[in-house]
Amino acid sequence: MPSYTPPVKDLQFVLHDVLNVTGSETPGYDELEADFTSAILEEAGKLTSGVLAPLNTVGDKEGCRLENGVVYTPKGFKEAFAQVKEGGWPGLDMPEQYGGQNMPYVIGTAVGEMFSAANQAFTMYQGLTHGAASAILAHGTDAQKDTYLPKMVACDWTGTMNLTEPHCGTDLGLMRTKAAPQDDGSYKITGQKIFISSGEHDMADNIIHLVLAKIEGGPEGIKGVSLFIVPKFMVNEDGSLGERNGVAVGSIEEKMGIHGNSTCVMNYDGATGFLLGEEHKGMRAMFTMMNEARVGVGMQGLAQADVAYQNALEYAKDRLQGRAVTGAEAPDKPADPLIVHPDIRRSLMDQKSFAEGARAFILWGATMIDAAHRAGDKDADGLVSLLTPVIKGFLTDQGYDMTVKAQQIYGGHGYIEEWGMSQFTRDARIAMIYEGANGVQALDLVGRKLAQDGGKHVMAFFDLVKGFIKDNAGQDADYDAAFLDPLKAASKDLQQAGMYFMQNGMKNPNHALAGSNDFMHMFGHVCLGLMWARMGLAATKALKDGTGDAAFFETKLATGRYYMARQLPATALHLTRIQSGADTVMALEAANF
Repeated sequence: MPSYTPPVKDLQFVLHDVLNVTGSETPGYDELEADFTSAILEEAGKLTSGVLAPLNTVGDKEGCRLENGVVYTPKGFKEAFAQVKEGGWPGLDMPEQYGGQNMPYVIGTAVGEMFSAANQAFTMYQGLTHGAASAILAHGTDAQKDTYLPKMVACDWTGTMNLTEPHCGTDLGLMRTKAAPQDDGSYKITGQKIFISSGEHDMADNIIHLVLAKIEGGPEGIKGVSLFIVPKFMVNEDGSLGERNGVAVGSIEEKMGIHGNSTCVMNYDGATGFLLGEEHKGMRAMFTMMNEARVGVGMQGLAQADVAYQNALEYAKDRLQGRAVTGAEAPDKPADPLIVHPDIRRSLMDQKSFAEGARAFILWGATMIDAAHRAGDKDADGLVSLLTPVIKGFLTDQGYDMTVKAQQIYGGHGYIEEWGMSQFTRDARIAMIYEGANGVQALDLVGRKLAQDGGKHVMAFFDLVKGFIKDNAGQDADYDAAFLDPLKAASKDLQQAGMYFMQNGMKNPNHALAGSNDFMHMFGHVCLGLMWARMGLAATKALKDGTGDAAFFETKLATGRYYMARQLPATALHLTRIQSGADTVMALEAANF
């Protein structure tokens, strides 16, 4: 059975040595002393490695079952969920007013990585609840907040998001679910939703569904979509649960992965719903949840890559296979361990350098979300909005690839369920699809985010990279050559791609959209390159100062050099593809494919 070791030391390094969270002016960050964050991460680590990780295989093998309208989660899930609730983990970064602990989002993100790595399917129950609660917090009335948030923050009640229908996924303007106004101000919701994660289960007293529907007589298309709170059980004025609402699970989806999560078909038959936000402004309210979810899904890509890497590394150290080409390294054994072979090392270094770079990227993004929400920093809000499709799309594409690489380390055993490696690959696969498929993320980046606010935010990103290089050049020749020079070259590639879109995209939008996926990946590499440059700087300074664990910092530098030399140059390939335009992409008639 696979194991999981929480990366507490690396999380601490990023939070304190790289991001210097206590030096930030964001409200609440002054309390994030190293001893305090270490205590939180250590406790989360115990729960994730000791309780949730052992249930990961159980959830995969058992899955959820539907009996007489009730969905039963896998053995041990209910008890583990109770432990998670008892520890207050679901409300870690939620307002104290509703029972949360009001810690910064960056701490919730660090903890969330460990939860997702240990058991992604399980963690989705609380993760979706957090997103639904955030939407109610941002757009709900005071009465709605008081009614739902205390129970949702505690995860006594869980939450969902209901978007997709059998005939429409990304194009939500095609939805058919209807909302009929009632005299008392409520609505009757009728329709069917599919792919609803955590749609029905046995771990909470109530489930609060957020449902997109069209109010009768409203505008056509996406402009006529509204968002509704539809509880599984009606809530009485005193907060107690009333009668069952007109919502029921139709079936559980048979899926490739995340078997421990109950992905349901949900049927709404005149269910009572309450408008969340304004009429016909449902997408605005839903995107509060969607944007949070997209950062969380990017984190899932990192999490699955990291846990898969951990197990592949142990296997490579233990499995004897062949001899090192330079001579036997374990002459007392019948063969050398796999890790002596350069191609195995290449694969492991791909995985390690991605996971550590992605971890820094996710946490950096979380600090921007905190700056936006806690300090009203509009520049931070604009920058993280620009980077959200990169976080979601790049990290999940790459994260999936890394789980495949980890599985490959095992050879034939990686294909055998007994070893558990296929689960990481199967679970990681969904992250490329849900919360907006990655092709849509790339289109959003190129089609909307680059031009947002007159291109202000992408220019701010380029200025940030240039400023970092300028401020830190000349202090250490080895650091400059290994980190700053490759970052400068990659950033220039990214700027050239942006210029290509500006010069050609207006004449023929296909030239921009045909290169959108390459641009998203190029942007992701530059972001990880920036993170590695920042981590390399922190490690270099620590070694010069003689503080901390020298072996840790030396390892960090070696890993960073690998990424800058072997992964970051991919920006040149992506630029070449982008500059080839759309002609070859669009050359065939549909009938000729």
